Amino acid sequence: MPERTKNGGYTLAGTALRITAPLPDGYPAPTPPGAIELKTYPSVRRAEYTVAGEPFAAMLKSFRPLYNHISDRKIPMTSPVEMDFPPAAGDGEKKEGAEQSPEWKVSFLYRTKELGPTGTDGKVTIVDTAETTVISIGIDGSVAGPETVVDEEAELRKWLSSQDQWEQAGEPRSLGYTGPGELPWSELQIPLRRKDAGAKAPATQSSATDPEHTAAPQGGK
Repeated sequence: MPERTKNGGYTLAGTALRITAPLPDGYPAPTPPGAIELKTYPSVRRAEYTVAGEPFAAMLKSFRPLYNHISDRKIPMTSPVEMDFPPAAGDGEKKEGAEQSPEWKVSFLYRTKELGPTGTDGKVTIVDTAETTVISIGIDGSVAGPETVVDEEAELRKWLSSQDQWEQAGEPRSLGYTGPGELPWSELQIPLRRKDAGAKAPATQSSATDPEHTAAPQGGK
């Protein structure tokens, strides 16, 4: 399992994978490549930038405005960088006849909400997210859009169809934990809600044997 470092990053024993930037306070540990986990994320303050076009190009275009935002305000870089997929992008197929390019939302995360207020900074929007429960698969590699994680998405949907307590509550998203020059470590996630909306979501469970909290090894990349 991932081991936390003194600066808030992580290493994965037996591999060369490491995360050097700290995660936001309260964020669960990254999912090991090939494992599937049910996790709950706390509300986090994040700087969002929305870009139309291909996902890899969107990630590149968003970096400079997001980096300038945190740099100008002396907000430390954290991990991961999150990318929310647009509606219908998660099926890994392009929609024929689409009049507009899909919009991808790329986000840098504040480690704590005390580092700066919500609001706008040019085209960057700073918001507080809601607490979110997801089913997640760890990836030994980068996520450059839905077409690069077809197998991983299929594993998540297989998990969804194998149980009757959770259903999809939003479009997939990717989490990229590492920067240039580091071995890539990512996650693909699908947001969930309980089918019984009145039930309380669980805390992160990485090793429970309850099927609801499975951490099952799958084939990593």
